[in-house]
Amino acid sequence: MANLTDEKLVEVKSINKWFGDLQALDDVSLDVQSGKVMVIIGPSGSGKSTLLRCINYLETPTNGQVWFNGERLTSDQRELNRHRAEIGMVFQSFNLYAHLTILENITLALKVVKKIKQKDAESIAIEQLKKVGIADKADKLPSQISGGQQQRAAIARALAMRPKLMLFDEPTSALDPEMIKEVLDVMMMLAKEGITMIIVTHEMGFARAAADEVIFMDNGRIVEKNTPDGLFNQPTSDRTKLFLSQILHK
Repeated sequence: MANLTDEKLVEVKSINKWFGDLQALDDVSLDVQSGKVMVIIGPSGSGKSTLLRCINYLETPTNGQVWFNGERLTSDQRELNRHRAEIGMVFQSFNLYAHLTILENITLALKVVKKIKQKDAESIAIEQLKKVGIADKADKLPSQISGGQQQRAAIARALAMRPKLMLFDEPTSALDPEMIKEVLDVMMMLAKEGITMIIVTHEMGFARAAADEVIFMDNGRIVEKNTPDGLFNQPTSDRTKLFLSQILHK
């Protein structure tokens, strides 16, 4: 019989997170099967981004456990670095190095972390830039391209590391409305390719279309989780119903 963790890429077991007197996460548990897409929704301050950051130990849970790829994460830096090499994260802000070209932004981690030679790193980078539709921007600086293109470059940078898991923390929230679709289209493509993703977003249409499971959080807790159809069309919690009525009928 297979070990339970063999079937799941991510397991979060009863984690709590305190910032001083503020409890950001309250006994949160979830698991994500390999190849699945989980979307996390909820009001601002509900703990969504903190949960995402705890999954790759950018924030250390106050207590509880996080398992990735069958191994429990700890604060051991060497072990964390090994796991993080297999976890791509895309933030609200693009976090690109302003003084490096888009190509150099992508090849940097390949050379430093994975010890890949310059020529091979550039080949991988171009492949990923083609995938996200901006290969023609390889020699541009971040300031020379649009916000949507910068976020696609950030996605390409994460994909270049060949991660087992992709984390997205509200990746379109800093974008102008006309640029949101180009980023969501790339993420939809990744979902169809079977890349395991956990996504925090306010884009409900994307959540409906891309997710295998949707989680609604409020006050640091998971209030409800279901399929997109179940959560959006037949929510069981009054809190979920109120949130969706406010979001979907603006």
